[in-house]
Amino acid sequence: MKLFLLLAGILNSLCLLEAGPILAEPSGSLVITGNGPEYRVIEQLARTFEKANPRAYIDIIWDLNAKTVERVKAGQAQIAVTGAPDPDLAATQIAWDGIAVLVNLSNNTKEVTTQQVADLFAGKVKQWSDLGGPDTRVLILDRTRQSNIRETFEERLGIVGKIPESAKVVGPDDKVVKTVVGTLPPQSAVTYVSMAPALEAVASGVAVRLLPIDKVEPEEPTVKDGRYSLRRPVLLLSKKEPDPLVKAFTEFALSPEGQKILDADYTPLDKTK
Repeated sequence: MKLFLLLAGILNSLCLLEAGPILAEPSGSLVITGNGPEYRVIEQLARTFEKANPRAYIDIIWDLNAKTVERVKAGQAQIAVTGAPDPDLAATQIAWDGIAVLVNLSNNTKEVTTQQVADLFAGKVKQWSDLGGPDTRVLILDRTRQSNIRETFEERLGIVGKIPESAKVVGPDDKVVKTVVGTLPPQSAVTYVSMAPALEAVASGVAVRLLPIDKVEPEEPTVKDGRYSLRRPVLLLSKKEPDPLVKAFTEFALSPEGQKILDADYTPLDKTK
């Protein structure tokens, strides 16, 4: 009997060795910071991750005017959610975000080119009639200066620092959509927002529309395959030194469950490419 138990113990030990080391459950505290439209999905990702990992605690610091990348570099946060990489930090893309050019439903401008969008927001186009639209002046609604959507929008169009100072600055996506609807005359306002809330507003019957760019409709399939070029990556930036909790959260965001959560507001990554 003793010999049997001894052999069983040896076999059990061998099985454990073959299976490899037991992975520790993610634990500790993690601070995620951001200033863009990603708050809702990051919050859901964080709470779902915490539920699956009871020893992990995630705080989210969201400030429309915050310099999120600097917070990570200063050690005040472990992850910054942004749309542009930084040479001093590691970057992991978790989704795509289309940037929609939004106007009032009464604005009959059919479509624009990428260059026309750049000229529009740089203040070179003064009247919508110059783009085949109504005989109404253009009113630019800009986004907060530190927000990652603004930074990416300017960079993609080559208009960094060129949006007129006179442009009205509006904060969250839902507020800017309401401003487009409420502006008088209604045909004048134009702004840029994340694709999901823009499409949601249209589907809900809000009096707004999205302008096709370079003859491409703004929608998830065209964002995913790159035909709609006005898009930005949703990135998680962290220090390059290994951090088990950062790694675990990033892997969760890239997992099928994490991508399903992101799909509510963003375009998941196409793993086939």
